Amino acid sequence: MSYPPVLQHAFRICFLLAAIWAAAAVPLWLLAYTGIIELAGPYGAINWHAHELVFGYAALVVCGFLFTAIPNWTGRLPVSGWPLASLVLIWLAGRVAMMQAVHLGPMLAAAIDVAFLAAVLAVAGREIVAGKNWRNLRVLVLVGWLLLGNVAFHAAAIGGHAIDLSVRGSIGALIALITLVGGRLTPSFTRNWLVKQSATQLPAPFGTLDAVAIGSGVAALLSWVIMPDGAPTAALAALAAILLAWRLARWRGWATFAEPLLVILHIGYAFVPLGFALLAVNALRPDLIPNNAVVHAWTAGAIGTMTLAVMTRATLGHTGQALTATPATVAIYVAIVLAAALRILAAFTVEWHLALVDAAGAAWTAAFLIFVGSYGPLLCRARRAKVR
Repeated sequence: MSYPPVLQHAFRICFLLAAIWAAAAVPLWLLAYTGIIELAGPYGAINWHAHELVFGYAALVVCGFLFTAIPNWTGRLPVSGWPLASLVLIWLAGRVAMMQAVHLGPMLAAAIDVAFLAAVLAVAGREIVAGKNWRNLRVLVLVGWLLLGNVAFHAAAIGGHAIDLSVRGSIGALIALITLVGGRLTPSFTRNWLVKQSATQLPAPFGTLDAVAIGSGVAALLSWVIMPDGAPTAALAALAAILLAWRLARWRGWATFAEPLLVILHIGYAFVPLGFALLAVNALRPDLIPNNAVVHAWTAGAIGTMTLAVMTRATLGHTGQALTATPATVAIYVAIVLAAALRILAAFTVEWHLALVDAAGAAWTAAFLIFVGSYGPLLCRARRAKVR
């Protein structure tokens, strides 16, 4: 059976809908945050905002990336057509349920919302096991971690408890995923490009110290999830910040300024050790570094920037376009980095807080609207036959 191009590969429909939702969810939250509209029902505007950017936007990007990468890992055919459409419909049902929880009831809304990541985990697990690709089962551990975070979010909301633990756990899962997968993609793509430029110095290969850096990051994230304050979390976060910054420096990002498609990967990854550095101070002196600065260094910064970096590059590569940034692509990158910087800065001021949050929201929305306008047509039409 022949399917329309948008349903032939997961990155197409998932990246497109994720970008549309990212562009819509932040303005909706800002309207709810300022009391102009009633949106989140029993969850509250801030909790809804956190949930929808983690389990709405980011989870769908993870789905698109995962089901595009798995055929390369396993040699199996990609998930496409009606199976892919079914996953997307489950995701859409979750977005509606989260907006209509006051009418559906929190239990039914939770069941509908949680079903998406459960389905992703089941289908991805089947594909990886069938392809005997045991090495990449660890990626599913992080998807399972994210699923448990969503379950914990709903359990806390239904029980009338704070959702902080579940949100930290879910952000931790995404940052661990970026640390692992972004740590593969960034030096690999950089190496390939530098070889084509006849460079003599290339990114350092993966070694023992890289594994230690990843392990330190995961340990610090787990400590942050369980006990966000205190000396142990501060020490682990400081160690992770140093090791991950050192790891990033070994990838020779400064040699890639001629190609924004590569520069943005290095910038996006840099938000990971920045978040750990902020956490190292926050865990001991929250009066100096607010928790919001840590959270948004990782969410607006690492998650927002790295997902757009991967979405743009993967779309160009998989649709047969030249792997170089267009002016529209550069505009996307400038807007998302500006959004992250403004949102982090907003955490440090009371007087200018709302103005900076609004400006960050505008820059975030612009980044995703430009993506939809410039990359949407590529995602909806057949791949070019040949790159020139």
